[in-house]
Amino acid sequence: MLVEISRGTVSFGANTILEDINFIIKNTEKIAIVGRNGCGKTTLLNLIAGQVEIDRHDSDKSVFVSRRGKLTIGYLRQTAFDDDSATLEEEVKKAFQKILEAKARLNSLLALMEENATEEIVQEYVDLLEQFEHMGGYEYEKEYELLVQNFGFSEEDKKKKLSEFSGGQRTRIAFAKMLLSKPDVLLLDEPTNHLDIATIQWLEQYLKTYDRAIVVVSHDRMFLDNVVNMVYEIERKRITMYSGNYSAFTVQKRQNWDKQQKAYEAQRDEIARLEKLIDHFKGHPTKAPMARAKRSQLERMERIPPPARYDLRTFHPEFEPARESYTDALTVNKLEIGYGAALAQISFEQKKGQKLGILGGNGSGKSTLLRTLMGQTAPLGGVFSFGGNVDLGYFEQQMAQYSSDGTILSDFCAAFPTFTNNEARTVLGAFLFSEDEVNKEIRMLSGGEKVRLALCKIMARKPNFLVLDEPTNHMDILSKEALGLMLKNYSGTVLFVSHDRWFIRQVADSLLVFEQETVQYFPEGYEQFEEQRQT
Repeated sequence: MLVEISRGTVSFGANTILEDINFIIKNTEKIAIVGRNGCGKTTLLNLIAGQVEIDRHDSDKSVFVSRRGKLTIGYLRQTAFDDDSATLEEEVKKAFQKILEAKARLNSLLALMEENATEEIVQEYVDLLEQFEHMGGYEYEKEYELLVQNFGFSEEDKKKKLSEFSGGQRTRIAFAKMLLSKPDVLLLDEPTNHLDIATIQWLEQYLKTYDRAIVVVSHDRMFLDNVVNMVYEIERKRITMYSGNYSAFTVQKRQNWDKQQKAYEAQRDEIARLEKLIDHFKGHPTKAPMARAKRSQLERMERIPPPARYDLRTFHPEFEPARESYTDALTVNKLEIGYGAALAQISFEQKKGQKLGILGGNGSGKSTLLRTLMGQTAPLGGVFSFGGNVDLGYFEQQMAQYSSDGTILSDFCAAFPTFTNNEARTVLGAFLFSEDEVNKEIRMLSGGEKVRLALCKIMARKPNFLVLDEPTNHMDILSKEALGLMLKNYSGTVLFVSHDRWFIRQVADSLLVFEQETVQYFPEGYEQFEEQRQT
């Protein structure tokens, strides 16, 4: 047992985040923590790491958090470094401090043995050499090179100072350093953020063979399916454990709900039958004893509660374009994109109703293509044109940082002054802003809520061509699934960038892949891309 939480409750002031939870980490388990945005997933990671405390009940010894002695916990959450003037190589190799110290001591012992090989010196050398080998002293350089390369850093990058890297790159540096330090428990909060698909796929294989425990919070369904073997779901402040990966969890949850619903309904029918029988015979002298026995049976019956509402609450927009575009929705011919130097040259055609996904490495030009098509960045060469009657709806990533002094309702009504209050509430309700939710202040919204509000505004204009740059960032898995279903059923045209493989597979019927300064078109979508990649 590495970590055990027994009947833990976590509160901040009067707000209870987690209530009466039981949680265990064993040996080499690969655990996912799942739940809706704001349910307490990161709070649980902080609790495991010892950065928050459970509510204490002095008289109740069954409430505790227990961690095995000398347990090492690595927590991927922040990217602050002690010294930004250090190079990438210097920072990452800090993970090998014990190995490097042992190597230095071995060298000094060798020098001593050349002068005077006493029994004590020889024995210390033999013992330390065994420890050095156990720590991976002969493999650490190779492992360092492999991790740095797979996280997308070049030989030149190794000598750069940390201050020269972007936020996403700094996260990857911190991640590589933590993996190389090999803690007993890895705590990963959205580890696939800032990683391209090739790196995510490599990371999946690395974590699957990691010989210690992993606890991960992620909205990447395919990543969870490929890595974890245990799922803890947080719902309504409580936690429930399921065996298997994420897909297995969804099946078990539905089965458990159905089983309890059937048991509840069967008992409800039996209670109604007994009550009817008691009511019918209680006035008959010869049947009164039987009626009393049935009443006693009814009173002793342990009642089965109805199952908690199955929480699939998510947005359900059904917006259709105000008009149809012409068949040729977008034509791109030898379009050169970039800033100064061209990142790529692209040619493709998109027909009305086609769902075209775009994927590729960080900095390869995916978002630059969308910004060029939307007139925000000038092309370096080539041409493009949208077809007749195209009405564009554009989602860009910075919309997740949108803020204003108004509420959701007032902000929406300001954008659509012709809508009545009821019409505005109906549209907002389709994106999960219902009843009192519409009175929340914009500045208090989470990133996922701001994305939903931005998409709501876009869809309310009823465009027939959606251009979406990473729309699933900040969304929980259920919201991603709902958005995927909406786009799949949408009769208009969609051009979108995403790193989420499950989402791409669900939505895109064709694919553009940016890779090594080239752009390749896959008319049959993600499956065709995967088949070619594996050959």
